[in-house]
Amino acid sequence: MRSNSGRRRFIKGAGLTGTIALAGCISSTDNGGDGTDTATPTEESDSTETESGDGTETQTEDGSDAGADVSVGMVYATGGLGDKSFNDMAQQGALQAEEELGISFDEAQPEQNSDFSPAQRNFAESGDYDLISCIGFAQTDALTENADRYSDQHFQIVDSVVDSGNVASYVFREHEGSFQVGHLAGLLTSQSFEAGEGSTTGDSTNVGFVGGLDVPLIRKFQAGYEAGVEYANSDVDVQSSYVGSFNDAATAREAALSMYDSGADIVYHAAGASGLGVFQAAQERGKFAIGVDADQSRSEPDFADWILASMVKRVDTAVYTAIESEVNGEFAGGSVTTLGLESDGVACVYGEALGDAIPQDVKDQVDASRQAIIDGEITVPTEP
Repeated sequence: MRSNSGRRRFIKGAGLTGTIALAGCISSTDNGGDGTDTATPTEESDSTETESGDGTETQTEDGSDAGADVSVGMVYATGGLGDKSFNDMAQQGALQAEEELGISFDEAQPEQNSDFSPAQRNFAESGDYDLISCIGFAQTDALTENADRYSDQHFQIVDSVVDSGNVASYVFREHEGSFQVGHLAGLLTSQSFEAGEGSTTGDSTNVGFVGGLDVPLIRKFQAGYEAGVEYANSDVDVQSSYVGSFNDAATAREAALSMYDSGADIVYHAAGASGLGVFQAAQERGKFAIGVDADQSRSEPDFADWILASMVKRVDTAVYTAIESEVNGEFAGGSVTTLGLESDGVACVYGEALGDAIPQDVKDQVDASRQAIIDGEITVPTEP
């Protein structure tokens, strides 16, 4: 396929129906995410570890950049770029591949689920794209159909599995990383703790969880968080609420305010751009929040004094790894790559402003539970 040289092109919502138009907790300084578990759909439990995303350029035998002739089409999840978490992490992986591997990429930002299929089709029908990266579980049905329709096109999907020979699927053990931040929340809410502009009461009996859509994927976050809280202190309950959207900060704010007013010291969100409302509520009440996908103490610096930690999910690693495989002529169609704690595919990352204030004994306990999960001594549930 031919490369799309020059500036990236961006397609938003309305233009998707036609032809493409030109247009253990770790320190917050840890990059992480440079290993993966790879398995076929029927052999996921027997996954083997591979290295990726090491920052080196891939070159051909004549010394030229192998990625210079590789073009990628990015189809983002609804909620769009600027969410400071999931989609932005996906874009970061493509930007890293552009810088390090020399690839080019164009972007589509669907506004609703019905836009996914035409966005995928437009990239595929153009014939210009070696790999089409589909970000988010909501693209599963559209991609299942389009992978069959465009059998010679290489696709990637993140957060779901499409069992097709021309699709490389990437999934995460979100419940493991969520256990880690739940363990942290349960330990800190059980003591008097002050840092930045937030504090705990020391006798709190509950913490909170705010999800985006009530779907199996997001329930994995809730399940892991609840298990981690219980592991820390079985007397602490978890309040939970679902916003119904990944782009409704106002509703998330009201949900979090209700939790704080009911005694919660700490609220964890898995709600995409809606999570901004949780940070706003934490600021208003002088309590703490836990971010998701990216280190949100960095991506949302205005709220760094209230963000204890983030459950980082290395979507950037998934995107970069798939592109690197395409550049190297090693696209693994039909495979499932699973990223968990052992490869830093998910991780609890302490907030940039608050991390140093977290007691070392708390950090040591969270580190110990991380290793226990990796060693199989703790089994983390995937359902609340």
